[in-house]
Amino acid sequence: MRFYPCRRPSASIACLLFSKDVEILFYFLAIPQILLGLYLIGLGLQWLGYARRRIHTDPGFYSPKVAVLCPCKGIEAALERNLVALTEFDYQNYEIFFLIASATDPAYNIVKRVVGSSRAKAHLVLTEKPDGCGEKVNNLRLGIVQLSQEFEVLAFVDSDGRPGKNWLHRMVAPLSDSRIGATTTMRWLLPNRSNFATALLAAWNAPIVTMLSEKGKNFCWGGGTAIRRSVFDQSGVIEEWKHSVSDDYSMTRALERAGRPIVFLPECIVPSFVETDFTGLMEFTNRQVLITRVYAEKMWGLAAGTHLLYCLALVLGTILTLGDFLATRPAFHLAALTFLPVLLAMIRGALRAAGVSEVLPAYRSQIASQGWIYVFLTVFIPFLYVANFITSLVTRKIRWRGVTYELIAPEQTRILSY
Repeated sequence: MRFYPCRRPSASIACLLFSKDVEILFYFLAIPQILLGLYLIGLGLQWLGYARRRIHTDPGFYSPKVAVLCPCKGIEAALERNLVALTEFDYQNYEIFFLIASATDPAYNIVKRVVGSSRAKAHLVLTEKPDGCGEKVNNLRLGIVQLSQEFEVLAFVDSDGRPGKNWLHRMVAPLSDSRIGATTTMRWLLPNRSNFATALLAAWNAPIVTMLSEKGKNFCWGGGTAIRRSVFDQSGVIEEWKHSVSDDYSMTRALERAGRPIVFLPECIVPSFVETDFTGLMEFTNRQVLITRVYAEKMWGLAAGTHLLYCLALVLGTILTLGDFLATRPAFHLAALTFLPVLLAMIRGALRAAGVSEVLPAYRSQIASQGWIYVFLTVFIPFLYVANFITSLVTRKIRWRGVTYELIAPEQTRILSY
């Protein structure tokens, strides 16, 4: 690439963009992105191998009495079908508790109907409005303190997921090893509507699935976690929840303090059917990132830096490539460095979707037909993440199912409107 001196002030911006210093900066951005992309593909292959091994693993015979706890609030896509699925586990020794803050909640009558027709023993538990913590956390706290001691294991689920019949047995069975703190899994979003906002939400969520691994430092996900009642009590989770808005991050913090490992079970990934608009997309993604900033600041910082550098490399490389192309100068090397990280991100997305389609064979055709979401859109999702990270720097407020919270600290939550 050749460079020409700027003779006019109006050309100063163009000269800056195509200066040697800017090109060198791009190399420093792009090359680490390529190396990181190759490393992440290696991790993706390990994740795929782990998922395939787990699918064919015999869960064993451990089957203690389990309390399945499902907090409910408001109406969502396919709510009744999701709740019915929780009453149909192929597991003899469990009872399900639907936890709801008020009989005036729109979900109340649906929950009542599901409880009345449940094959398994099911309960509708009315709690109360929260004070200084999230409503979901409050429902769980008040529901657990009412449980009899006969329940050896607690299993946590969300009302927007639809786990399969063998899900509960596979979640509970590894807890036969008393050294384990908890087992956990993750959601996989399946768009119910073919609008762009819903597709973006599914693509935004997909990479989180492979953040959990066989040997990594895992975190609990509130929509799919099982824990021995004794470990739950000894780790002080109830105390950690007392002023929290995040059930899963707070449980993770309690288990980490107790030195208890969290085991990820990819075979238990939960399909979740979603539909949203752009307002809902930004509300959900901003909330998740802000919660991460408050409860897992190191994870937030690492993710923010990684996504920001990816976006800078892609934007700067595109500008330099187009500049050389329009000036009829050779641009292949710049194009290669710009778009190789993009290709690697697409490969990671394909590996992820392939693994989940094997874990969820009943939804394989839907995942395949929506593969463009998990492969092509994933390339641009870092830009959405950057917007979420910026938002999390300027506000501590989130809106969650109609309630506005201010997240002051992990141990301090303020309810602004209910």
